[in-house]
Amino acid sequence: MRAGNKGQLRIIGGRYRGRRLSIPAQPGLRPTADRVRETLFNWLQPVILGSRCLDLFAGSGALGFEAASRGADEVLMIDCSEPVTQVLAASARSLGAAQVRVRRADALRWLAGSGGPFDLVFLDPPFHKDLLAPSCTLLSSRGWLAPGALVYLEVPANRAVLSLPPDWTLIRDKRAGQVRFALAAVEPQKCNGPEG
Repeated sequence: MRAGNKGQLRIIGGRYRGRRLSIPAQPGLRPTADRVRETLFNWLQPVILGSRCLDLFAGSGALGFEAASRGADEVLMIDCSEPVTQVLAASARSLGAAQVRVRRADALRWLAGSGGPFDLVFLDPPFHKDLLAPSCTLLSSRGWLAPGALVYLEVPANRAVLSLPPDWTLIRDKRAGQVRFALAAVEPQKCNGPEG
């Protein structure tokens, strides 16, 4: 968040550039910083247009709304908090972002189901919970990833990005302030879903 705009985030690029959205009043919610989003979406520029995106621990919606603004065809935001999903849905309506869908669900239970595949997944779970590794495992094993999908990962700066599923390759890795963020690519031939 920018100083002086507490409770809001600003979309930094694309169709909705400059629009400000409310941030849900939720303990521990930390929107991805502007400079991290700028770097991430520079990385994603060649693939974002027309993509199908999953913002799994949506929180403020910063990543999902940025993806929608920059040309993603579909953005599905998942969060377990009713107040958070209400604010996200209201923000999507205020933008007129018909490509954004919001669903209230426990991320791991939702991933244990079936669906997908997504071209791009944003994984920025609460730092104090151990959700990154099981999320990666379920994404990899349950058919949620399209061939050649990209997965964004965010962890505290002092922590390693975790051991990734064997068919994932870390292609970008950077630190900014208190976070470490990375991008993993999934080998196209290994995205065949639960039956593999």
